[in-house]
Amino acid sequence: GLVFWVLRITPNYVNTDIADKTNLVINNNNVTSSLKKDVVIENGIIYISQDDIENFFDPYVYYDEKYNQIVTTSNKQIASIVIGENSMTRNGSRVNISGTVIERNDTLYLPFSSLKDVYNVEINYIESTDTITVDSKDRKYVLADSKSDNSVKAYPTSFSRKVDTINANETVTVVQNENNENQVVDGWVEIRTDTGKLGYIKEDELVNSLTVREAMESEKQIDGTVSMAWDYYYELSSAPDRTGTSIKGVNVVSPTFFTLVDEGRGQVSDNVGDSGRAYIEWAHSNGYKIWPSISNGSYIETTSEIMNDYNLRQELIQNIVSLVMTYDLDGINIDFEYMHDEDKDLFSRFIIELKPRLSEIGAVLSVDVTAPDGSDEWSLCYDRHVIGDIADYIVFMAYDQYGESSQEAGTTAGYNWVKANIEKFLGQEGVEANKIILGMPFYTRVWQERNGELVDNPAVDMKNIDAIVPEDATRTWDDNLKQYYVEYERDGVTNRIWIEDEQSIEAKLSLIQEYGLAGAAYWEKDREPDSIWNLISEKLGI
Repeated sequence: GLVFWVLRITPNYVNTDIADKTNLVINNNNVTSSLKKDVVIENGIIYISQDDIENFFDPYVYYDEKYNQIVTTSNKQIASIVIGENSMTRNGSRVNISGTVIERNDTLYLPFSSLKDVYNVEINYIESTDTITVDSKDRKYVLADSKSDNSVKAYPTSFSRKVDTINANETVTVVQNENNENQVVDGWVEIRTDTGKLGYIKEDELVNSLTVREAMESEKQIDGTVSMAWDYYYELSSAPDRTGTSIKGVNVVSPTFFTLVDEGRGQVSDNVGDSGRAYIEWAHSNGYKIWPSISNGSYIETTSEIMNDYNLRQELIQNIVSLVMTYDLDGINIDFEYMHDEDKDLFSRFIIELKPRLSEIGAVLSVDVTAPDGSDEWSLCYDRHVIGDIADYIVFMAYDQYGESSQEAGTTAGYNWVKANIEKFLGQEGVEANKIILGMPFYTRVWQERNGELVDNPAVDMKNIDAIVPEDATRTWDDNLKQYYVEYERDGVTNRIWIEDEQSIEAKLSLIQEYGLAGAAYWEKDREPDSIWNLISEKLGI
């Protein structure tokens, strides 16, 4: 019995301290053993390797070869430091810093002490124990005093190695668990001493608890399900006049206000005008958020030029931020389609760099993408996993299953195809359900064949389908597609339509609840029969 007891408590006395290098404690976790490279301290500046920054602070930290700089982002900040220069550009403004990016043994090190505002952390170096403590300012922070002199134990038990001693009335940091409560085990509470040591004392030994900071809860702009109507108008015409109307079941509108300027190196064409300002006023007076879309106009080479150059990306980002502030917008919907697949990672970089600038001003970022597993320039040009991780929402444009350029006739958005692709987003693409907005079509196509040859496939608005289909034509329900199919002859041409109507839309709306998606979007306003909004309102509870 005694041998077993001794064996059981012996591990509690093993010294696991790492004494031969600078210790790093991040949010009350000693991560020193997980560091890929040692922390370097030179001239009072703390340097952390790019690999460790990536591991602990910014998974998307990036070396930009063209401008020989490191770019790093956080929730509301983007910073770039040219290697060897004692300044950085942060959210568009240049600031002088202590230290710079240095290279040691083929490894780049960032001047971590100069990045505390970028990462929104407090950094403290404790010389006596050669320990750095890092505390995120968005997490709960609690101090308390020790009632009496105490031995701080490595584990929550009396039979444990002593890691530090504290005196009566000495103030310690109380470690918080993921529920923002004191980390307590069997009556022992975990603390951090002012030497940076982590360990346990009896819970009843703590007095005068003081919460210095509460955890920052990020508030969502839309509480609950998103229901967004794209409001398309041609860039050379005026925004629609919606004065005196409202759209039931919708809480976001996305007018097509902005387009990239072809060969404009990040310039944005803005077609807001007086009618657009009236539209913004109408949206806000109805309680709708307004997330206008910015299109790349399918300018594949212009898009590529911008994506391939950090400075041009920043030019575009600055222009977007200025537009959001000028027009008092609630967010932006990025609608870049038709891009080179080799620019996939650079488009992700654009989203990574745009997000903190929008978050800083409280604007929502949504990004439109197509179904996975399609053609190079239509589908393979998006890294849906990264976009879904970074953006507030990723909008799956679940239509044109068989589109304008298709060589065979088929549905615009069959239920089974939509469902299968949602599962790809959640599975192979690794996107969280609560980030996905499901885009659905308010149109379909009339597939016209003569002598078995496809001759045309004009789009038809959902509201006009009944006027087009002859009364005596038979509509057949397809339960896989959750659509009616109709076929009829006219002037020697066979017309085939997979109908979008309330029943097909209802089936697609049901997928939002089934998979816990963020919401729905509709392309596009004014193609629908009025009755569709009652259905949407009822299905989404808006």
